[in-house]
Amino acid sequence: MDARTLEERFAAGSEQALADAIALYGQPLLRYCHHILCDYHEAQDAVQTTFIKAYDHHKRFRPGTSLSAWLYRLAYTTCVDLLRRRKRQLLTPPPVASDPDYIGEDLRRALATLSPEQRALVYSRVIEQRSFDALAVIYGKSAATLRKRYERARKKLAQALAGTPAERRRDDRESHTG
Repeated sequence: MDARTLEERFAAGSEQALADAIALYGQPLLRYCHHILCDYHEAQDAVQTTFIKAYDHHKRFRPGTSLSAWLYRLAYTTCVDLLRRRKRQLLTPPPVASDPDYIGEDLRRALATLSPEQRALVYSRVIEQRSFDALAVIYGKSAATLRKRYERARKKLAQALAGTPAERRRDDRESHTG
């Protein structure tokens, strides 16, 4: 099925179109939400909520626009809402290291220094390799604005990672050998 057909069926409120959208976008949205929330189980809840909102508000979706971008925007706002409800982001115990979606503690701490929008932007650029033009559609901001925000977020993340124990140990080893 092509994207246009799915978009038209989705806008009409087809339950099968919702199932097809879940099959097509469920895993990518789960990874996206996981990287924003830094919690796999909350990300699962966020994706479920996203698809419930999408189905409840299917009449707001306009065929001819990107269903993917619309779902990512819903997922982003859902994640931001979840983050606003909890005061402290890292209260839950860390996931098991054998989990394929595990984010190490150093990276988790570094990501926590970024705002939800910055985490979403970094994830979209680095992991999903989305163009700034595609991100402009998702976030409703100009590509140039998002490019600048991405550069700032990337710099902030690099600085946070440079301050992690693993990075300091590596720097110490390099300074003793070089």
